[in-house]
Amino acid sequence: MNTRRLCLALLAAAGLGLAGAAAAQAEAFPSKPVRIIVPYAAGGIADILARQVADRLAPAWRQPVVIENRPGAGGHLGGELVAKSPADGYTLVLATIAHNGAFAMYKGLKYDPATDLVPVSLIAESAGVLIVHPSVQARTLPEFIALAKAQPGKLNYASAGNGSAIHMATELFKHMTGTDLLHVPYKGSAPAMADLLGGQVQLMFENIATALPQIQAGKVRAIAVTGRARNASLPDLPTIAEAGVPGYAAEPWYTLSVPRGVPPEVMRKLNADIAAALRTPEVVQRFEALGVTPLGGSLDDAARRNAQEAERWTRVIQAARITVD
Repeated sequence: MNTRRLCLALLAAAGLGLAGAAAAQAEAFPSKPVRIIVPYAAGGIADILARQVADRLAPAWRQPVVIENRPGAGGHLGGELVAKSPADGYTLVLATIAHNGAFAMYKGLKYDPATDLVPVSLIAESAGVLIVHPSVQARTLPEFIALAKAQPGKLNYASAGNGSAIHMATELFKHMTGTDLLHVPYKGSAPAMADLLGGQVQLMFENIATALPQIQAGKVRAIAVTGRARNASLPDLPTIAEAGVPGYAAEPWYTLSVPRGVPPEVMRKLNADIAAALRTPEVVQRFEALGVTPLGGSLDDAARRNAQEAERWTRVIQAARITVD
């Protein structure tokens, strides 16, 4: 065998060896516990979704899947923690609009959510609902808009943090209705809801899943839903668009994301296994009860959704001139 043929043979053998090693790496994953960082307080929709998926992945992987709540900085403390973790697939973040699309408002982040976090799967999307404390003298959306315009800057709205789905849904509403509502950010929707129930704030654009028990108990009043269509959990409640703000729609979406640089074979295994978890009857039924739609799809689907939504919400942020240090 001449020298050229020998080199080609060695390269081919090396290529086969690398491919075999990569396949073995994916097949062996995971060989130790996996962490899912929820960058908000326990009890909110992000926490609920993460735990539902983790409960299905653990038995499939025969490894513990540990949920860690790391609230702060509108979700970016947890996002940064994952972005700076080893790129081996063992640390994921339940990423929300704060990481996937509304990061343009932050000027001092120590990481770049658009490039340092990579989605391995779309998890779900859900509509929100505008809810108010019973003391608010409005029962319909036109009444609420009229009240807000009569009292500019007097009505406080709670959110799960700067850049959260709740924050962005409200800012879009303000932009489209010309209302002035005062933002009070929290470290998750659970503490925000607690202050709404206590009357410290007057309103909230909360996820239907976590707002529904309070609506049913009569502790808050539902005004309208944020989705493009009415929600099966609140069938008699109009959408914001049909109630008087044509074109309005805010439907939060969630991903499981990893640090940039995770090997492609591990990315594909994570994507496939998460998709399988989302198809289980238990998850489908639980998500349906929460008013949440499971998504799944390919790695490209997740990347495409993030890119499209980031463009949309960046326009909202710039129009509203929202900045956070």
